[in-house]
Formats: sequence, C-alpha cells, structure tokens
Amino acid sequence: MVAKDVLAGGVRIVLVEPSHPGNIGAVARAMKTMGLSDLVLVNPELFPDPRARWRAMGGADILERAQVLGDLISAVEDCSLVIGASARHLSIPWPVLEPHQAAQEVLSEATRASGRTAIVFGRESRGLTTEELNLCQWHLRIPASPEYASLNVAMAVQVVCYELFVAAEAASRSDPDGEPEWDRPPATIKELEALYSHLEETLTELGFHDPDHPRQVMARLRRLASRIRPDTTEVGILRGVLSAVQRMIPGQGE
Repeated sequence: MVAKDVLAGGVRIVLVEPSHPGNIGAVARAMKTMGLSDLVLVNPELFPDPRARWRAMGGADILERAQVLGDLISAVEDCSLVIGASARHLSIPWPVLEPHQAAQEVLSEATRASGRTAIVFGRESRGLTTEELNLCQWHLRIPASPEYASLNVAMAVQVVCYELFVAAEAASRSDPDGEPEWDRPPATIKELEALYSHLEETLTELGFHDPDHPRQVMARLRRLASRIRPDTTEVGILRGVLSAVQRMIPGQGE
C-alpha cells in the first residue's frame, strides 16, 4: 500500500463504549483533518445523536459511514495490528509505544501485504479493560504532564492522527511507490485468537497448563506472539504443529 493511501484505507480508529456523543463527533473531525476515514464504535451510549454531528463539522461523512458493533473483538478481528491507547500499567509489562513510534509501526504494517491496523481508545471514565488490552500487540501512551496527564478522548485521537499524517507524508516523499516487503499477509486478530485458543487447549491436554490456576501463562504467550508478529502462513504452521501434538497425546487422537 502506498504510504499516502495508508491513512484512508489501512487505519481504523475504534472507540470502546464512548459515553458522550460530542466526543464521537470531535473524533470524526480529528480524523477528517488528518486523512483518516474508518471509524468503529463499540457499544456507544448515544449514537446516532445530533450532538455528534454538530461537533463533527466537516467530518459528518465519517459519522455516516461509522460502524457500530457489540464488542471489541468484532471491531478488530480483520486487523493484523492492534494498538491500544492506555495510561495503565499492567502486572505483566507490555510493549509500549509513543505516538510517533506507533505511526512508524502502522506504516511498516502497511508494507506487510497491506496489513490493516486498528488503534483502540477506551471509555472516557476508565479506559480499556485488561482483557481488551490483551487483544493489542502494542500499547500506546501519550506523554503528558505528571501533574495532570488525562486527555479527552478526542484530544488523544487528534494527537495520534497527527503523528500518522506526518509519518505518512514523509514516507510518501521518500518512497513514492510503496512496494510491499513481505511475502505473506500478516495474521489477523481473528486468526491469532484461534491460535491462542488452540494453544491453550493443547497445553491443557498436555498437563502443562491448568485453566483453574493459569499463572499468567497465556498472557505471557500472547505477549511473546505480539513481539514475533507471525504472518498467516506461520500461524497455519503453528496450528498444524499443535494438531500433530494433540494426535500424539494418549487418548486424544483416538
């Protein structure tokens, strides 16, 4: 994907359970000014709503095309890279990016056979849950004053979209053709979630993993896969290996 087309076709902004329609409209306006157009809303409290249109101004067309879905996995399952915006510090440290670093990752993803990226923003009151953050390969943190580091969700989206726009413009000038560099499409979140389920099932059958006392095994394996970033073919190979292992477990392959 050519860098200048990445923003319009390769980046999705996801808002999880936004509570105020004005924020949805302001996000649409922020996206419009920076060339993004794919907006997904997960369980919005009030949408559609005239206050969203008022705040969107010239970004009203983005609101008209916005998808409304019931859960985060549905919003990102066709994406190969998911970045979750959060100021939280989890018990298991996760790879963290600042906005300018995230922009470079997004552009790099677009060269992997046109990989699609979702950037996820949480609830105004409490952000994203641990389970939602576990769906993300990277976490994104916007540097701010320690005296008051809380950004309105639309402000946060504006900062991130600006960095994406600047990075895409620079990439377009330096690489006008934007030829893909990878030979297989990156694995989507749907494919990765199927891999994690298959892996947990196999480890349980082997007696290595106890679902009742998980010891953060699966969370750490998710983090490992997030660092490796397997493509579709690699995920298929790994699942083939898991299936072969299952057939060798006494009582499982009969």
